Amino acid sequence: MTARVLVAGATGVIGRALVPLLRARGHHVTALVREPSRAAGLALDGVVVADALEAEAVRAAVLSARPDVVVHQLTALRGPTAEGFEPTARLRTEGTAHLIAAAEAAGAERMVAQSIAFATAPRGGPVLTEDAPLYADAPDPGWALTTRAIAELERRILGAAHLSGTVLRYGTLYGPGTLYHRAGAFGGAVARGRLPLPEPAAGITSFLHVEDAARAAVCAVEADTDGVFNVADDDPVEAAVWLPEYARLLGAPPPRTVPAQLAERLLGWFTSYQLTAMRGAANDRGRQALNWKPAVSSWRTRLADD
Repeated sequence: MTARVLVAGATGVIGRALVPLLRARGHHVTALVREPSRAAGLALDGVVVADALEAEAVRAAVLSARPDVVVHQLTALRGPTAEGFEPTARLRTEGTAHLIAAAEAAGAERMVAQSIAFATAPRGGPVLTEDAPLYADAPDPGWALTTRAIAELERRILGAAHLSGTVLRYGTLYGPGTLYHRAGAFGGAVARGRLPLPEPAAGITSFLHVEDAARAAVCAVEADTDGVFNVADDDPVEAAVWLPEYARLLGAPPPRTVPAQLAERLLGWFTSYQLTAMRGAANDRGRQALNWKPAVSSWRTRLADD
């Protein structure tokens, strides 16, 4: 059954892949944007304008769109540093609250929201399920803020009084527009030999192609299932494996190795954490409940694509 879908974050990395997929399925798609010019080039059925942090503007925009489903893909992240952590945390807390209130006022039935699979605490096995606790006590203030905001987003989405809610915990995104694209910050650093490999590099990354992230959102829009679901490929991998292979695929020299105790000083807290301690994400629950599976089952086939 087709629906009226409002996509908040339609001009972002996932949103730009999501909009054409929704329209191909026959859905009526409206984008909620802060700057109308950013929606240029997107084939949309409608555009409404609001800053997600302004409650009344969001309410008016959502009421005018009259959605059946609201898809929340809002972030303010622009790179691998902590620069976007605080504004993204506000979008995940205040922005989520505004979207829920507006969606309920507009009579929407469902909300699908973006979360992250790698926000889990680095405790337990190498690959964790959705039941694992989030890393709210992370030693890095930016990452602690991020995980607390994720926890609040998920609580609000699942606790909405008049909305069915699905939370998609995406793995580490790669593909066009991401940090791991050849032109992205990570891709560029690896290509220039400027991303060293800590020893040991036991952190686990669960990758996800942007197109598979968008496909999962379509499945969630059309599903009749609530809950929190990891969305990642089938090949969680240690940094000791993926980083040298990524360099090889890019035609770059092998990354130089550094002692793990120097990694944070050289790479910053988050990248050091990703390479040394992060856990992967099991995707079994999302595959079953959402009738979704990754078209790109392993990062090895497309991580270095143009």
